[in-house]
Amino acid sequence: MEIKEAQERIDQWIKTTGVRYFNELTNTAILMEEVGELARLMARIYGEQSFKESDKNKDLGDEMADIMWVLMCLANQCNIDLN
Repeated sequence: MEIKEAQERIDQWIKTTGVRYFNELTNTAILMEEVGELARLMARIYGEQSFKESDKNKDLGDEMADIMWVLMCLANQCNIDLN
């Protein structure tokens, strides 16, 4: 799937299933939160930090997908084609 198609699917989902887009500033804050979650997990898997119980069931792919979702939402809101 091309990124453009993913952006279109996200937009369609938000307009039919979701309620609405959060505003751009809120989505930027959510994006930073998701990047932080990925960084935390990377530090535990590849870095020197030890796992906490709450991190043991986290998945790198899921964290990366969350980042892509929010980034594509922001791109849609800002009329940016990420292709």
